[in-house]
Amino acid sequence: MVKFDRFTLSNGLRVIVHEDHTTPMAVVNILYDVGARDESADQTGFAHLFEHLMFGGSVNIPVYDEPLQRVGGENNAFTSNDITNYYVTLPAVNLETAFWLESDRMLSLAFSEKSLEVQRNVVMEEFKQRYLNQPYGDVWLRLRPLVYKTHPYQWATIGKNLEHIEHAKIEDVKAFFKKHYNPQNAIMVVGGDVTLEQVKQLSEKWFAPIPAGEKYVRNLPQEPDQHEERREVVTAKVPLNDVYIAFQVPARTNGDYYALDLVSDILSRGQSSRLYRALVKEQPLFSEIHAYLTGSFDKGMLVVEGKPLENVSIDEAEAAIWQELNKMCDALIPDNELTKVKNKTESTMVFAEMALLDKAMNLAYYELLGDADQFNNETDKYLAVTAEQIQQACKSIFRKDNSSTLIYLAEK
Repeated sequence: MVKFDRFTLSNGLRVIVHEDHTTPMAVVNILYDVGARDESADQTGFAHLFEHLMFGGSVNIPVYDEPLQRVGGENNAFTSNDITNYYVTLPAVNLETAFWLESDRMLSLAFSEKSLEVQRNVVMEEFKQRYLNQPYGDVWLRLRPLVYKTHPYQWATIGKNLEHIEHAKIEDVKAFFKKHYNPQNAIMVVGGDVTLEQVKQLSEKWFAPIPAGEKYVRNLPQEPDQHEERREVVTAKVPLNDVYIAFQVPARTNGDYYALDLVSDILSRGQSSRLYRALVKEQPLFSEIHAYLTGSFDKGMLVVEGKPLENVSIDEAEAAIWQELNKMCDALIPDNELTKVKNKTESTMVFAEMALLDKAMNLAYYELLGDADQFNNETDKYLAVTAEQIQQACKSIFRKDNSSTLIYLAEK
């Protein structure tokens, strides 16, 4: 159980405070309710570009890292299709430094052609290195538009293509920042050796004066249910053939999420999981095989991915995967197998309640989903899933007409 308090500033900034006096450290985590799904189709990659621009300095603080390092702090960030998250960890006695830095770049991020050019080049180089010049690097550039035909999830956080970042104009960048990076679109979690009163005072001092920003209503085109089998085959410079089968699944807030998350673990978590045991150990058809759930805020994906051994044909590999998936649909999972995977999930949730930064990020995430206290109830929701719910979830998604298959064939 993670205890916390919350309050909201007059400008709409939601603040959550988790006191933990067993540590001399503090964390300030700011989650912005903006991700790649909020980009327009002709200006993709902006959310990720901003992750870099936010470290380029503000009007008042040219180099973000210098004052933070001086007080023993560290920082980082990540962007997804749904959110952008920034965090600072530092000794609690220096907490105000984090408030100063984070509030200043929320209010006065430095926009200059030079800064934009520097970060644009960094992002373009990342695009080339990670997505274009690496084996299987373009998988999400291919698989997402195969699965999504309407929703903005059809592009990865890096963007659709290099040109969108290359041609990003300073006025477009400013407009994106003004719309999304403001107090009413953010959640701040402060944890560690802090007090509620201390955080209230610092929040009022550093964040309350920042204008709330204009409220907007997110109106994204929703992805229709899939009722056709989709397929793409690519011959590429990859070391081994690779098979990706993606299934459309309900949104993260849908009640089936917990059953489907357990399904991915039953299939692929650890060496006793079904796919590994059946297709890597018992009848060696794959060198490796995995299953994972994206957990997207809107309709997501459950992906099964495996690299067949060199003497195994693609047809044979696919048939073997479908055979295992059909087993999940045809018969109830045994009690001992379900208990095992639930225990692993419970263990993961317990560890998530131990690390200060993990607690802060999770509290922000669940607050965005609707209520930070959901974090304290997640384990119970997993433990309540029945074998019948597992089977029903499998039947609802493991259908050929709900599948999008991407095949990589290694060049001979």
